[in-house]
Amino acid sequence: MKKIKWILVVLWMVVIFIFSNESSTMSNEKSRLFIYLIQTLGLDLNAFFGNLSNFMVRKASHFLEYFILAILLFNIIKGKFEIKKVFIISIVIVVVYACTDEIHQIFIPGRTARIKDIFIDTVGGSMGLLVSYFINKKIFYEKEN
Repeated sequence: MKKIKWILVVLWMVVIFIFSNESSTMSNEKSRLFIYLIQTLGLDLNAFFGNLSNFMVRKASHFLEYFILAILLFNIIKGKFEIKKVFIISIVIVVVYACTDEIHQIFIPGRTARIKDIFIDTVGGSMGLLVSYFINKKIFYEKEN
């Protein structure tokens, strides 16, 4: 089971790498497609965000990628250390990977490295850790009662 969890983490990191490896043109096209698909379901992001819709989708993607990464990391590390160390180790991995991801984007046409994206990634990872913690706490509490 441990190997499967580590494989999931590595696969998710590969997914993040693949998304980061896309040119800005390709990334924008995917964001527009997502906006269109959401619109066909009855939610018009352009009505909410106007010209910022594409930007919001791209930043939400950053948040979500690292939210998921943190959940995967939490589930591997949680039984090995006290909870404080689990949070520290997980967030360090999230931040380091976010930094390397931004450095990687320097070499992709039309992409740049942005400190604010590292911040968004870190907030996403932090929220993923908090959600994981509270879900695990609730499950543990229910098992005891």
